[in-house]
Amino acid sequence: MERPPLPSCPRCGEPRILAPECPRCGVLYAKARARTAPAALADPLPVDEPGVPVNRPEVTSAWGGDLEDARDELRLRLFALPVALLGMWLLMGSQTSHFLLRTFLSMWIHELGHAVTAWLCGFPAFPGPWETAVWETRTPLVFAGLAFLLVGFVFRGILLRSRPWLLAGAGGLLLQFAGTVLLTPRTARMLITFGGDGGNLVLGTLLMMTIYASRESALRRGWLHWGYLVIGAAAFTDTFHQWWGARTDFAMIPFGVQNGGATDPSKLVDEHGWDELELIQRYTGLGLACLAVLALLYAVGLWRARAALRTLRQPPGA
Repeated sequence: MERPPLPSCPRCGEPRILAPECPRCGVLYAKARARTAPAALADPLPVDEPGVPVNRPEVTSAWGGDLEDARDELRLRLFALPVALLGMWLLMGSQTSHFLLRTFLSMWIHELGHAVTAWLCGFPAFPGPWETAVWETRTPLVFAGLAFLLVGFVFRGILLRSRPWLLAGAGGLLLQFAGTVLLTPRTARMLITFGGDGGNLVLGTLLMMTIYASRESALRRGWLHWGYLVIGAAAFTDTFHQWWGARTDFAMIPFGVQNGGATDPSKLVDEHGWDELELIQRYTGLGLACLAVLALLYAVGLWRARAALRTLRQPPGA
């Protein structure tokens, strides 16, 4: 007795796994079934009969919806990132829009940057509005909990054959090892302080990078990716605009007191011995590195989108 064929992906034919999406092409199984169902239910092609002309449908190189999706993807990759960054940079020139963007968007990423850096260094932290509570000492529970989460990312990447999940988990474990094992508590606290504006730059870049995820990825479902793009661009531009301007105007460095405590630049200068030039060089250097990553991703994403569109436009057998 023949065994029934194993279920496979409707788009690429890869054997299905116990997950909602294909590990090879990234398509959602349910969505792919919905797209291919009409073709399965369509009338069969007419059979030739002697003396009876048959009108056969024209064979095209791609389903019209796929071609339109490819055009949309090319437009998105061409305009989304530059428009978001340029628009946010212009908005930073107005005090009102700058205040609103910082209050409702970039401030939260700034505080999350403090917290994520603290977690990677083994310190408990709780991000809140305008301030992040960070414990004075490391806690094994934080190390174990974060390690468990990152190992879960690695196993998910292996199960789904997903490189992003695998890289996120492995990279996070390396950062956690460096922050918890290699750094002294004093150096870790210095990095946590730096991680506020540094988090705006790095986390903002990661949020903007989600625009280049696969169309079938969970990051691109609905309108979420537009929200990630706007939040990431606001966080990145808020910090980079400030420190880039501080190159020629030291008054833009936010020294002083906020919420009853010293600001991050004041802590880095007074407690850790940095000077103004080091502050500016390290923040702008990190920002330029993030821009270089975005530029590379922009070029690669644009090249891939154009290649995919050319492939769909090719006639059969070309």
